[in-house]
Amino acid sequence: MIDFLLEPLEYEFFRHGLLAALMVGSFCGLIGAYVILRGMSYVGHGLSHAAFGGAVVGFMLNLNFYAGAGAMGLLAALLINRITKNGRIKQDAAIGIVTTAIFALGVAIISHVRTFNQSFEAALFGNILGITSGDLVVIALVSLSTVLAIFFMYRPLLFSTFDHDAAQVFGIRTGIVQLMFSFLLTLAIIASMNVVGVTMIAATLITPAVTARLMTDCFSRMLIYSLIIGAITGVAGMYLSYAFNTASGATIVLFGAALFCLTWLTSHVHGRRMAHSYLHRRHHSGQTTLPPRGMEQNETRI
Repeated sequence: MIDFLLEPLEYEFFRHGLLAALMVGSFCGLIGAYVILRGMSYVGHGLSHAAFGGAVVGFMLNLNFYAGAGAMGLLAALLINRITKNGRIKQDAAIGIVTTAIFALGVAIISHVRTFNQSFEAALFGNILGITSGDLVVIALVSLSTVLAIFFMYRPLLFSTFDHDAAQVFGIRTGIVQLMFSFLLTLAIIASMNVVGVTMIAATLITPAVTARLMTDCFSRMLIYSLIIGAITGVAGMYLSYAFNTASGATIVLFGAALFCLTWLTSHVHGRRMAHSYLHRRHHSGQTTLPPRGMEQNETRI
C-alpha cells in the first residue's frame, strides 16, 4: 500500500498532476455547491465551451492560452447576464446561443487553418500529466481567489442563492453578485481546462456538490463536504489512472461518479430503513408522531 502511494511520486509529472488535481478538485467542489443550488449547472457546461473558443482565438492572435480563454469566457458571462437581465430571455436559452456560437467560432478557425495544436486537444480532453510549473501557479492563484471570494462574499451569495427577493430587500445588489459569481466560475473553468478538459469540467463542478447534498441538509456543512469530496476525487483519480494506465481526467470523473452512486445507494437504503422503522412504531403505538429526520420535506438549512 505504501509503495502504491509513494512510487508515483518519484516522477515530477505525477507530482505536478497530483497537486493540480488536488487544487482543482477542491475549488471546483467549493464553487459547485453554489452552482447546483443556484440552478447554474448548465452555465458551467456552457462557459467551458466558450473558453475553448477563446483559447483558439487567442492562438490565432498569438496570445497566451489562459488570456484567450479567460477573455472569451468573461465576455460570454457578461453577454449571458446582459441578455437575461430583463427576464424576457431565459438563462438556458442565452447560454445555448452565446456559448455555442463562441465554441463554433473556435471550431471554424481550426478547420480553416488546418493546424490542430496539441494544446487544443488538451483543452478538450485534459492533459493533467502535461501540467507545467506555470500552470500550477495559475491554478494556485485561482484556488486562493476562490477561497477569498467565497469567504468575503459569503453572506451576499447566501442570501441571493436561497431568497433572491429578500436579498434585494436587504440592500444586496443581486445583479452584481450574480455577475461576480459568473466571473469566479469562469476563472475556475479556465484553470481546470488542462486538468479534465472542456468535455468533463461540468462533472468536476457538479458531482462533488451533489454528493455532498446527499450527505447533509446544512449548507455550511455541504460546502465543507463538497470541498473535501472534490479533493479526494482528484487525488484518488490520479492514483487510479496511474495504476490502470487510463486518462487522468476521465478517471477522476469516473471515480467521482462512482462515489456519487455509492452515496446515493447508501442514503436510499438508509432512508427506506428510517421510513420502515417510523411506520412500524406508528402502527404499534397508535399515536401520531413526527417523522424522523430525513423523511420531512426536503430543505437545505443554512
